[in-house]
Amino acid sequence: MKNYKFWFVVGSQSLYGEDTLEKVEINAKDIVNNLNDSDFIDEEIIFKSVATTSEEITEIMKEANYKDEVAGVITWMHTFSPAKMWINGTKILQKPLLHFATQYYESIPWESIDMDYMNLHQSAHGDREYGYINARLNKNNKIIFGYWKNEEIQKELSDWMKVAIAFNESQNIKVCRFGDNMRDVAVTEGDKIEAQIKFGWVVDYYAVGDLVKEIEKVTDKETDDLYEEYKQKYNFVYTDENKEYFEESVKYQAKLEIAIERFLLAGGYSAFTTNFEDLYGMKQLPGLAVQRLNEKGYGFAGEGDWKTAALNRMLKIMSGNYATGFTEDYTYELKDGKEAVLEAHMLEVDPTMSKNKPSIVVKPLSIGGKEDPARLIFESKNGKGVVTTISDFGDRFKMLVNEVDIISVDEEAPNLPVARIYWETKPNLKTVVKKWIKEGGGHHSVVSMGINKDQIIDLAKMFEIQLAIID
Repeated sequence: MKNYKFWFVVGSQSLYGEDTLEKVEINAKDIVNNLNDSDFIDEEIIFKSVATTSEEITEIMKEANYKDEVAGVITWMHTFSPAKMWINGTKILQKPLLHFATQYYESIPWESIDMDYMNLHQSAHGDREYGYINARLNKNNKIIFGYWKNEEIQKELSDWMKVAIAFNESQNIKVCRFGDNMRDVAVTEGDKIEAQIKFGWVVDYYAVGDLVKEIEKVTDKETDDLYEEYKQKYNFVYTDENKEYFEESVKYQAKLEIAIERFLLAGGYSAFTTNFEDLYGMKQLPGLAVQRLNEKGYGFAGEGDWKTAALNRMLKIMSGNYATGFTEDYTYELKDGKEAVLEAHMLEVDPTMSKNKPSIVVKPLSIGGKEDPARLIFESKNGKGVVTTISDFGDRFKMLVNEVDIISVDEEAPNLPVARIYWETKPNLKTVVKKWIKEGGGHHSVVSMGINKDQIIDLAKMFEIQLAIID
């Protein structure tokens, strides 16, 4: 990823005189310096200008558009900024826009306040004027209101900045499809051209034979070295009777990890898909190999589901790859008062979700007709999360989001050799399932404990796509 920055542009006007504009700039730079020193903001903010003319604003927005390192523009109306001068620049801006509705001082200085103070510190006045023109232009900009030193406001600002970075990085996402989509499945299909137009995603197909050639190039030493790394990082679960078979399976997954990552790096891909129906020339479906690449930040989805793979990568960017991964609805708990959903996948549950040291097991897959693949199993972290998916409706993309509480599983499942994620949906399972089905949400999704619902809303607005909030 690039080292992104955000421009801070302050609105004012020349009628106030140079002395006032100098104070405006001093105040603005103080805000920027303090935000950059905040413990709650990782992204860098650059003071750009106190803008007082249409020509100046237009040039700023043009420059923001063509500078790749600029992830978005933050505007602040320190004084009253006549909004007609913002029209041309705002119309051409192609980067995310945030209207920071704040003011320099937190409280009104009743004993000393005079008209000079009122004229200088009139963000309340300027915000209305500026907000009107953004509404008139149908600009899907973010508005954050509150005092800039407040920790919650700084966290909200940081959340938006992470979404803006993901929006920019979306233009660089390339998805490598090893094989095609699973036969007869509807929701994994989609319009790849429209996805590239709307999201910037490039989706490329490769025959599994292309990957097999790369697998054959991996040396025994490379495989053995990675196997030793696995030994240090994970628990190995085997018996003396099956130790040799266990080692053979795990080493094959190590070989797959090396080969897949080389293939992705060579093509500039940050997300990929596999398909258990398309494994010609391979001994196993990639399981442990996929989980390891997930842990490194690659997006993934099974059965050729390129939309979810790209979404997975984008949400990993937003969350800093914290507790974010591809998942699939499996089965419900319907007992009164305990309603929940068991989430998993055949093999590829993301280890960024793990709350403990994962274990490697080798068990039959019972699907795909290949050798028993190695995979990581673990219990997931507990806490609040969001579940997101994207569906293609032909004339539009629709994003769905639901908040969940990820909880512990009380029961052992000795015959279920997959990692488990178990959650309660909000407000309740009946409402969510009915609405998810009614809205056409798919069975593949991305869960994240590192982002929140408001960030998904911001993301949908940036892409100008339909959003169904399942609540």
